[in-house]
Amino acid sequence: MARVTSKLQVTIPKAVAARYGIVPGAEIAFEPAGDVIRVVPRRQPVRPTRDRVKLFQQMLSRQAERQAGQDWIETTERGWRREDLHDRGRTR
Repeated sequence: MARVTSKLQVTIPKAVAARYGIVPGAEIAFEPAGDVIRVVPRRQPVRPTRDRVKLFQQMLSRQAERQAGQDWIETTERGWRREDLHDRGRTR
């Protein structure tokens, strides 16, 4: 049995949440069904592992491109380098 709080919040029992795949952040719908209310969890599509690996590989390639682009930034003629801002020949 669940209890309604003063903010009209309801805690879903752990066994029910586990059985129906309800996790924190999941969306559920409250549907009227005569004298009762149905709680219907929205099914979240689960991405296959292959898709996750593909996304991870894409992220790694974007990161490699960004790191390769940093060499260009260092060779751009500005008259100063980023390191010069931090070390101006002063002793600490």
